Amino acid sequence: MKIRLGTRASILARTQSGWVADQLRKVDPGLEIEEVLIETIGDQDQETPLHEAGAPGVFTAEVERALLDGRVDLAVHSLKDLPIRQPDGLTLAAIPQREDPRDAWISESFAGLVDMPAGSVIATGSLRRRCQILNRYPHLVVEGIRGNIDTRISKYRERGAEGLILAAAGMHRLSRQLDYRSLISVTEITPAPGQGALALEVRIDDQNLVKLISEIDHSKTRDCVTAERALLQALGGGCHLPVGALAGISGDTLSLCGVLGSLDGTDLVRLSAEGSRHDPQAIGAELADLIRKTGGDEILRQLDAGLEQG
Repeated sequence: MKIRLGTRASILARTQSGWVADQLRKVDPGLEIEEVLIETIGDQDQETPLHEAGAPGVFTAEVERALLDGRVDLAVHSLKDLPIRQPDGLTLAAIPQREDPRDAWISESFAGLVDMPAGSVIATGSLRRRCQILNRYPHLVVEGIRGNIDTRISKYRERGAEGLILAAAGMHRLSRQLDYRSLISVTEITPAPGQGALALEVRIDDQNLVKLISEIDHSKTRDCVTAERALLQALGGGCHLPVGALAGISGDTLSLCGVLGSLDGTDLVRLSAEGSRHDPQAIGAELADLIRKTGGDEILRQLDAGLEQG
């Protein structure tokens, strides 16, 4: 069987896709896998903040289009970049075992956020990180940053920022652990829904391929990210909404922590819920309802007003 694998052209995306190809060859050593590079809107514009970029799927839509029109047979995405709603005709055949979902702390001067003096600048392109940092450390300054790992490391130094935060999963997949000082606790900054997980997308009518790809699905990871994304969907669905979510499984119980905050960090709700791992959608929806009732609705109204003014 030959599979045309569609991926973005970044080093991280190609590394992730290469890892997926290796896992599939373990299932079927006779596979022929051709890499097809696809440029996305997010790759073309690395300056505009993601929450201002407009349409969802800035890193995924072009790859999905190639899948739908038959240019590729399999798409590999970072799950946190994938919009909640999939195009008709596509399915997530596998969500492999997750990498570390935490954020990584990079700084030449400070061991962690708690050590930084007032006015120190932290670089991150994430509204989720921004609201959680400012809620806990209102004396700090958060500035946006875009680009791949090397670009962001260079930019934060050039700008004179004292710290940079990146997803640990990408650093680990590129064997860049020596580039960060520490991993940030999930209670200090809760990760993005799906952070650290990959999504393997195929055409739903390609049943032979669906069956093959499903061999590298990891059920615990799928259940956890399903709950996280259900929370995000119930709160509004935007990949760049300042929402953190992380689920874990013990036995048949799935526990989910969720965070929603205002952009200035003044208001923040962090709550948890748990239930049967066999109904992750319900747990995500239940937690979203709790968050909304505990100040979340007002935060969402503030966010909507801020986006309209922007």
